[in-house]
Amino acid sequence: MQSIYALIQSKDDSLQKQEKFLKVSIENTYTLYLLWLSLFVEIQKRAADQISLSANKYISDKKQEFPNPNKFIQNRLLLQMVDNTMLAEEINHRKLDHWYLNEEYVKLIYKEIIESDAYQKYMSKPESDYASDKELVLTLFKTIFAPNEKIYDYFEDDKLTWVDDIPIVNTFVLKHLKKAKQVHPESYFLPSLMKDDDDMQYALQLLSRTLLKNEALEKEIEGKTPNWDKDRIAEIDSILLKMAICELLHFPSIPERVTINEYLEIAKEYSTPKSSIFINGILDKLTKEYKAEGKLNKIGRGLL
Repeated sequence: MQSIYALIQSKDDSLQKQEKFLKVSIENTYTLYLLWLSLFVEIQKRAADQISLSANKYISDKKQEFPNPNKFIQNRLLLQMVDNTMLAEEINHRKLDHWYLNEEYVKLIYKEIIESDAYQKYMSKPESDYASDKELVLTLFKTIFAPNEKIYDYFEDDKLTWVDDIPIVNTFVLKHLKKAKQVHPESYFLPSLMKDDDDMQYALQLLSRTLLKNEALEKEIEGKTPNWDKDRIAEIDSILLKMAICELLHFPSIPERVTINEYLEIAKEYSTPKSSIFINGILDKLTKEYKAEGKLNKIGRGLL
C-alpha cells in the first residue's frame, strides 16, 4: 500500500523503483524489530551499571531496599537477549548504534521502568521463574516502551516509513516474546524476515499487478459506488480496493474471506472511520458477482 501510494503521490511510473522501495521498507521493518530488542539490551546494561554504582556507595538507596537488588538484571528473558551472540552480531552488522548515540532515550525508559508499579511489584519478591520474568518484560514493553511518545517521535524522525510499521512491529515483538521459552536457541530472537521466498514473491506480484492493471481495476469499482464518484473516494480507499480486487482475482490460493478481512483491518488502521464499511460493501458485491460469473477460481486452501 505504501509503495502504491508513494508512486501515485510522486507521479512516478517507475515500477522498478517502487519494487525497490517495497524491499527496502520490508527490510526497515526488521531493523525496527532489532532496535526494540537492542533497547532491552541497553536497559539491562544500564540497570547493571546502576547496581554497580550503588554497591560502591556508603549510603543505601531505594534500590537496595529490595530483597534481591540484582533480580532485574538477572531476568532470564532479558539475559537471553543480552547474552545472545547472534543478536549482537546482527545489530553490529547493521550498525544499529542508535541507543549508544542517543543515550538519553535509554535513561528515559529506564527511569520510567524503575518508577513503574510493575517493576516495584516484581522487585518486591526475592525469587522468580521464567514465567514471571517474561511477564515483566511483556508488561514493560506494552506500558512503557511501545507507548512512549519520545521514542515514537525518534523513530518517525529517523525513517518516515516507520510510522506505519510501528504498530505491526510492536504486535510482532509482543507475540514473539510471549512465545519465548528458556530452552530456545539464540536464533529464536532472529526470526526470518519472511516465512519463505514465496512471501516476497507475493508482495512483489501484488504490487506489480495492482499497478499494471490499474485501469482495469478502476473499472471493476465503477458502478459499485452509486453514491460516490471516482474523485470523491478517498485515495487510500481506492488503493485498498484495487489491491483487494487484484488479490481476489489473481491470487487463487488466498481465501476470499481472508482477503476481505485483511483489507478491512488495514482500512480501519489507515483510512477514515467509515472506510471499512464502505470497502466491505463494495467487496461483498464484487465477490458475489465474481462467483456468479465464475471469475472467483480459488484453489487449495483458498477453498476453505
